[in-house]
Amino acid sequence: MARPALYPNVWSGVNTLSETQTAQIEGELTHIVYTSEETGFTVARILPPGQARPVTVVGSLHAVNEGETLQLTGQWVQHKRFGRQFQVQAYSVFRPTTRESIERYLASGLVPGVGPAMAKRLVERFGDETLEIIEKEPARLHEVAGFGPRRVARIRAVWKAQAEIRQIMLFLQQFGVSISLATKIYNEYGDRAIPVLKENPYRLAHELVGVGFKTADRIARAMGIEPDSDKRAEAGILFVLQEAVLEGHTFLPYEPLLQRVRALLEIEDDEVPRRSLANLFERKHVILEDLNDDMESFEANRKAVYLPAFFAAEQGAASLLAAFVNQPPPAPLFDSARAVETAQSAMEMTFDPEQRHAVDRALKERCLIITGGPGTGKTTLVRILVGLCRELRSTCLLAAPTGRAAKRLQEVTGEPARTIHRLLEYSFQKGGFVRNEKNPLEADLLIVDETSMIDVVLFYHLLKALPPRGALILIGDADQLPSVGPGRVLTDLIDCGRIGVVRLSRIYRQAQESLIITNAHRILEGEAPLEGEKSRTGENDDPLQDFYFIEEQDPEQAAERIVSLCAERIPQRFGLHPLDDIQVITPMHRGAAGAENLNALLQERLNPSGASLHRGGTVYRENDKVMQTRNNYEKEVFNGDIGRIRSVNEEDNELVVVYDEQAVQYEAADLDELAPAYAITVHKSQGNEYPAVILPLLTQHYMLLQRNLLYTALTRGKKLVVVVGSRKALHMAIQNTKTRERFTRLRERLRQGIPA
Repeated sequence: MARPALYPNVWSGVNTLSETQTAQIEGELTHIVYTSEETGFTVARILPPGQARPVTVVGSLHAVNEGETLQLTGQWVQHKRFGRQFQVQAYSVFRPTTRESIERYLASGLVPGVGPAMAKRLVERFGDETLEIIEKEPARLHEVAGFGPRRVARIRAVWKAQAEIRQIMLFLQQFGVSISLATKIYNEYGDRAIPVLKENPYRLAHELVGVGFKTADRIARAMGIEPDSDKRAEAGILFVLQEAVLEGHTFLPYEPLLQRVRALLEIEDDEVPRRSLANLFERKHVILEDLNDDMESFEANRKAVYLPAFFAAEQGAASLLAAFVNQPPPAPLFDSARAVETAQSAMEMTFDPEQRHAVDRALKERCLIITGGPGTGKTTLVRILVGLCRELRSTCLLAAPTGRAAKRLQEVTGEPARTIHRLLEYSFQKGGFVRNEKNPLEADLLIVDETSMIDVVLFYHLLKALPPRGALILIGDADQLPSVGPGRVLTDLIDCGRIGVVRLSRIYRQAQESLIITNAHRILEGEAPLEGEKSRTGENDDPLQDFYFIEEQDPEQAAERIVSLCAERIPQRFGLHPLDDIQVITPMHRGAAGAENLNALLQERLNPSGASLHRGGTVYRENDKVMQTRNNYEKEVFNGDIGRIRSVNEEDNELVVVYDEQAVQYEAADLDELAPAYAITVHKSQGNEYPAVILPLLTQHYMLLQRNLLYTALTRGKKLVVVVGSRKALHMAIQNTKTRERFTRLRERLRQGIPA
């Protein structure tokens, strides 16, 4: 009698084969090298019975786990780089039956709390009956050392959830849904999952993190939803607006939105998208705002289309800031002339006219922006203002968007500084910030650094908590990249012409001695960076300096050079730690010199061994440098925070990451929030400074070679910047002053709300 497959013929791939080409293999799945949750494309190792070495299989393999037995139908192909592979067309999955496969199955992370060591103990005790014991007699797990009441209760709960997930899989298997997505669906909807999906599978695209429209659409189409249905078009509109937010927009104009929707849905007719947009507007799922200045120039479709949350944030931010600025300025904390004299005496320096002007305005205005490039004295002005508050015992609060920026602010001022999230006291229990218009901050002066990083949503929440009697000073470099999140807050505030702005332009003597700072300003002026004496080679007999350009045309050679610089040359010549002090910053994720490949190469060189966990082809190893990739208010870690893995518990499939002395625990299911951070993108580096920065700059990065990106990357380095790449790419970046347009109306709203 044939054994029953768990998920027979789960998915048939696009590689249609003729009868003469087909082949079949069977074996245990020993290792998943790589898998894409969005497409299901997987690279894995299969060990056929009686063979000593596994074979490589590639294709769309949904809902598979290490330790399971797979029957595969497909064809053998010869890959020019990776050799002989089996390309999968269809497959069936069977629960593991041998002791070795059961152990591998349990150790794969399928069950939280059971890692390799615990899996080994279970199999040693129960043999090939282990899975049946877990499912039917979980109390017997107490017979195994280390399985106390808490662990057993946890396993029972997880196994029960897995059983329910398997029921969901039975429903979803025909639609090619991975087990990881089934788990997400179950975690979001519980036992309502199947009714929810039957009612509207497109909810997955805008309610589940990491699930795209194409995945939801594939499921919906397989369930019989027509390509021209209103439900499909509505989901497409919402998805396009969500994607626009990720690109930095707060809205999309009406017609460009419809163009994107037509392309996404692969339809030519406007009728269904227009009708669906009207339906969404009626149900208040989108906001439409007329962009016409007067009725005479009225155009029916000249509208801005917002998701409600971002309309509320943009409109609310403009309204709150206008109300704040329109109030009479607070009584001066102290006389400006006396304040300058006091500060000069305390700091043992004489202010120049630019500094005097900035201090004078900061003491008199309700809201002031101080902007300027590196070396122009922004930090000195902050120290002056904080020192004056300290001298007269006035309350001053300091904040920045990231933990590193807040730490740097605290170091230079000697006063406590916090991230904006912590300043506003986010409460996971209450689902929002404790500090708001009903419970505002208490201070005479609020200083916020790195304002270019703040998106419109965070800015809105900050404005809600402004101290009613205080003043606000925003510090930032307007020439840097805009925030990762939606909006262009600092630029809009400056361009509206209604907020006081002090532009610092003088580069001070000490800063003039730095090639990093000199070159940052040269790049802003469209000039090539100075390389200094012999800086092109970086050989050991060259004089030390803080900027180098190392020419390398080939991306793979550039990647090898970067690894060598991190591991050997910079630590040896400059005495810098390869993990703590050196940060690789790259324009892109993909490619030989992109963040993904560089992370793999640098991990292999800098941290090649130790306790580790595996997740979707990524290895998380003890002592790795990692980055949090989304805000997690429960753990109190936020998008862009960089930490180090302090410990890995292979038995429980858990690890601990330390961020600036804050220890945060992650279970295996949480690892999709972490990414290796030996190399990060320029956008992710905003607001941070590092002792040394290495920047690959190659023509393959042409899509992102822009002046403000290069400028932002250079100004992340404090002691050393090394650019590895081609002069052509460098020239392309310097000459390209075009920045990607962001649709935002904060500037216009401020102009309407604040008198000129």
